[in-house]
Amino acid sequence: MPAMTKHAAGTVSWVDLMAWDLPKAQDFYGALFGWTFQEGSKENGHYTMAFKGAHPVAALMPRPSDAPFPPIWNTYFAVESVDRSVARLKELGGKVMMEPMDVMDAGRMAFCTDNTGAPFGFWQPNQFHGSGLVNEPGAMAWFEGKTHDGAKAVAFYKDLFGMTADKMPDDRMQYWVLKKDGSEAAGVMQLDDKTSANVPAHWMITFSVANTDEAATTVSAKGGKVIMQPFDSPYGRIAIVADPGGAAFGIITLARPA
Repeated sequence: MPAMTKHAAGTVSWVDLMAWDLPKAQDFYGALFGWTFQEGSKENGHYTMAFKGAHPVAALMPRPSDAPFPPIWNTYFAVESVDRSVARLKELGGKVMMEPMDVMDAGRMAFCTDNTGAPFGFWQPNQFHGSGLVNEPGAMAWFEGKTHDGAKAVAFYKDLFGMTADKMPDDRMQYWVLKKDGSEAAGVMQLDDKTSANVPAHWMITFSVANTDEAATTVSAKGGKVIMQPFDSPYGRIAIVADPGGAAFGIITLARPA
């Protein structure tokens, strides 16, 4: 796939990790995805860019020791105006965790939660548009909002981003595919009754890999955990894993059309 130079408003454009240990996270993700890194300065909070080849694909930053949340991957949606998006989010019952702010000349951001508590960010690009690759090994491939009230979250994202939603015809789970301008953009899954009410709503990122089974083996070898062993799906072979700090994410070998 050619390099991405722009992400449509209402689609995920960027992901970053609040890491348990920045050097150890670089070692883990470098081995897993073949990433190289450009370390950030103290002035920018040691925000470290991850590259696949010449393309930026993610970032890592140290999690503050007093943070009230565990290490986690964050999801950012591209928007035309962060300020307008935040205003609309408030009207729809979302909450603002970090008010709109400029990130030097790269762009403008805010960090919020949806109306069910799942945190995510807005990104209004200026000089930086987001991930330079999508759906290629070592780059982001899919995004799922996991929540205890799927219908409520779906209504929120449809209104916020002008999306449509298709409910999957599967009685075993409540799952919706969010579409932007007719293209699949993300999913929303309702956490089932077996999931503890203490599990917070969250977004989970799935990264593309060349071989899911080999990648899962690397996760274990580098101190991570395989939460769900590799399995086949119509979209490709998937596993759910966590890094050594506990941040969960998916890996998938995408099924290529014939």
